[in-house]
Amino acid sequence: MKGERHVPDESQAKQEARDLSKQAELAQKELFFFPQEKLDAILEAARLAPSACNGQPYQITVCKGESAKKVAKATQGMGMNKFASDAPVLIVLSEMPYVKSAALGAKVKKNDYRSIDIGIVAAHITAEATAQGLGTCILGWLEDQEIREICDLDGAVRLVITLGYPSSDDKLRTKKRKDQSELIKIIEE
Repeated sequence: MKGERHVPDESQAKQEARDLSKQAELAQKELFFFPQEKLDAILEAARLAPSACNGQPYQITVCKGESAKKVAKATQGMGMNKFASDAPVLIVLSEMPYVKSAALGAKVKKNDYRSIDIGIVAAHITAEATAQGLGTCILGWLEDQEIREICDLDGAVRLVITLGYPSSDDKLRTKKRKDQSELIKIIEE
């Protein structure tokens, strides 16, 4: 009927969201090249991600080829993230200055909105990558200065995200997470 909106089945929507969350973890072995259209969709999702005062206080740097290999190596200190070298694309998220209104808000409220915004854009990137059939892994173990030099960045590097197709023999591991009773508090007053 005219004026009515389609409301999806809530249980189906919840299941799809859980499935996306589970699939977002990268199968961390062999990754293969993927079409530019998939990367374009991921970058558009990142561009549209919300941020404090719509300021987007981050730089999104896409690394392919040798730059991807160099960035991957800068995430592998002490034997960590060995799989990153196999990723055909790495996305580097680094800090940029706040817009004036967000800078004022951060100072007055003593809240680091930039880190929150970087987390939000990372979530949008990984969700869209999963929707595109790709695997991801968010890496926080990294050599900031080394990646800044590789990517010619001024701002601190906060996260690196690997992108690619998981290999066919990769199995999604069971996620180890806190029980909801430990994590969630509901107030109904």
